[in-house]
This record gives sequence, structure tokens and C-alpha cells, in this order.
Amino acid sequence: MMALVDCNSCYASCEQVFRPDLRDKPVVVLSNNDGCIIARSKEAKALGIPDLKPYFKVEAFLKQHRVKVFSANFRLYGDISNQVMDTLRGFSPHVEQYSIDEMFLDFDGLNQDLERYGDSVKQTIWQHVRMPVGVGIAPTKTLSKLANHAAKKIKRSGVAVLDTPAKWQWLQQRLPIRQVWGIGGRLTRRLNAIGIHNAYQLAQADPRFIRKQTSVNVERTIRELNGEACIGLDEEPAAKKEIFVTRSFGRKTRSEEELLRHISRYAAAAAEKLRSQNSFCSSLYLFAHTSEFKPGFYSNSIVMRLPYPTSDSSLIIRYAKAGMRELYRSDGLFAKCGIGLLDIRDRSFYQYDLFSPGQNSVTDELMQVMDDINQRYGRDSVTFGAEGLTGKWTMRQNRLSPAYTSSWVDIPKIHC
Repeated sequence: MMALVDCNSCYASCEQVFRPDLRDKPVVVLSNNDGCIIARSKEAKALGIPDLKPYFKVEAFLKQHRVKVFSANFRLYGDISNQVMDTLRGFSPHVEQYSIDEMFLDFDGLNQDLERYGDSVKQTIWQHVRMPVGVGIAPTKTLSKLANHAAKKIKRSGVAVLDTPAKWQWLQQRLPIRQVWGIGGRLTRRLNAIGIHNAYQLAQADPRFIRKQTSVNVERTIRELNGEACIGLDEEPAAKKEIFVTRSFGRKTRSEEELLRHISRYAAAAAEKLRSQNSFCSSLYLFAHTSEFKPGFYSNSIVMRLPYPTSDSSLIIRYAKAGMRELYRSDGLFAKCGIGLLDIRDRSFYQYDLFSPGQNSVTDELMQVMDDINQRYGRDSVTFGAEGLTGKWTMRQNRLSPAYTSSWVDIPKIHC
């Protein structure tokens, strides 16, 4: 049996963890630069607040209904997610973290009542982290996704077990095809065109015929919907082959200096991610553009070849700045830029060339010390001067919650 544990309204629930006064109250979280609504508590959903709606269009409505609004605090969400995932690892020796708020657990060989064990998982997460979760248990990953949907939408207990064909077929008959894991909008339209509109109709279809019409992945989905496990746990996800860091600016800029600060910060963040998976990169992709909604729209990009495969932040920043200088135009009011690390390879298998330069041990030690300091004392405890010192170029986050998990100043105070 397979379980899927999914945090309820993850970002909004994270904001409520250290604010018990906001539990059972409507809460929304905004995207970068306080642009759009990206998360809503169940109380906010009950008010009919739509997802991905620009904030300025619903600001008056939110004030009218006293909805608490937060800027996205991804550092906080990541720390709380890590606490949830660490707790879940105690319930199974084989797990797969599927996303920041979802984890699959292998329950094969478990000699306990599944519903009671799922409730124990749910209660433990609430006790340890104060995060509400739904628990779906079924023979396959695809069915556990459906079970999790039932746990959140149908079962008041927050735990659903689909352990017999009668149970999962009952649910499949009531779920549109778009609710099936791996069936996106385009596939939904193609399946609708051949008369498949709900999960049960897909489960009853001929897998070989559907494979010819779509792909082998949909054939696997059909078999999974019938209780045949075809998708195993990915306990060690593969390293990323490309790493991108892009942001829209908190304020548009004509300044070349500010643009270089932006790209330097993004380059440093990308290099840190590169080192976290023990990889090198050989090329950089850089882009910058003005607002597409303003006259004189300008967009351009460039690929920079590094002198040797590296994870050195200083070298990556240097080449990123050189590329951005080529993209800069003095008459452009820039709204966004970004960097992509390309040609990524596992440094464990990198063969150094005797006659060519390469990343030396001193650089490795320096980057390791920098990463250790930032991990222990909080992000940006040590930064490069190229990233700037004033912080005026950072994103707009007017409603940012405190750094409860990463700053001594923001540690919650308890009055007894």
C-alpha cells in the first residue's frame, strides 16, 4: 500500500503556524512582488476568493472581509516543510518527497489498521508542526492521489483508504478526468474527444488503445487506476539538468548598476543550488526584458560559455555581469531578468584536464565555508559585494511575515 500525505493550503497554513490567532480565519498569500494570490486558507476559499487573481483587483474585497494578506515567505515555508518531511520519515523506511508539501510513503508490510495508522500520521504532524494534512492510502501512487483528494474533500477525518476495487471505483465515477494525476488540460481535451470524461471511464478503457492515442504514461495511469502498481518510489530524485533563477523587480529600473546587482544575486543563488547537488555547469543563459505592457518593449538573451566547468559563485557572477552588460540598453526600463545554469554535470565524475584550468581546492573550501555560514546563521549572512549592500533592489514584500525559523530577533516570545 502507498500513502500520500499532502499539506492543506500549505503556504497559508505555514503563516498560521506561528499565528494561532489566525486559525479558522481567512488568509491569503501573494506571489513575488505582491502580484497575485497563490495560496488561500479554506476559509478564504469559502469566501470565493479565486486563485492566481491579481491582488489589486480584489484588494477592496479582501479588506471588506478582513482577510489577512501575506507576502510570500519562501524561506519560512521551506523550513516548515522540512519539519513536516522529517516527521513523516519516521512512519516509513521508504519515502519520496514529491513537492514542498507532498510526500509518498510506502506502507507495504504494515500490519496495522490503515485508517488508524493514517490518523496517527495526521495527528503527529499536527502535534509536532501544527500543520494540517490530508492522508490518502491506496495500492498505487495514482490511487493514493485520488484517496488524498477524498481525504480533503469527502472524509471529515482527513484520512481516506481505498483498499478495495469497490471503494476506488465509487470515487472514480465521481471525479472528472482532469482530477487524475498526470492528466493535464491538453490530455483532458484529447480524452474527452474519444468519450472519456471521468476517472472511471479512463480506468475501464483499453490500455493499448489509449497508448496509441496518447502515450505510454497514460497506459501506466490506467493500470494504476486499476490497482496495478507501475510507478515506483523515487527515493533519490535525479539532479537537475538545468537551474534557473528569475525574478520580476520590485521596481522597474533604467540603472545598469541595479541590473547588475539583480543578476549577481540570482547568479549567487543559482550557484548555491548547483553546489547543493554536487554539480558543475559549463554555460550560462541570461535574459532581461522591459514590461511587455509598456510601449517600446525590449527583450534579449545571451549564452555565455564559462572557461571551465565550475560551481564557483564568484566566477559565475563575473560572467553573468559581463553578459548582462551586453544585454543592457540605456533607454530600457527593465522589469525582469534571470539566469540559467546549463550543461550541468555531476562533479564526482568530472575528469580534470592536466593542461586546462579547473576549479581548485581553495575555491571549494571557500564556497563550503560560505554555504555553511549561510545555512547555520541564515541566508545572506555572507554575500558578495556585487549583490549590493542597500537592499533597495530586492522584491516588493510589504506584507512579509517575520523570519520565525531563521532569525534570533524574530523568534516568537511566549508570555507565561
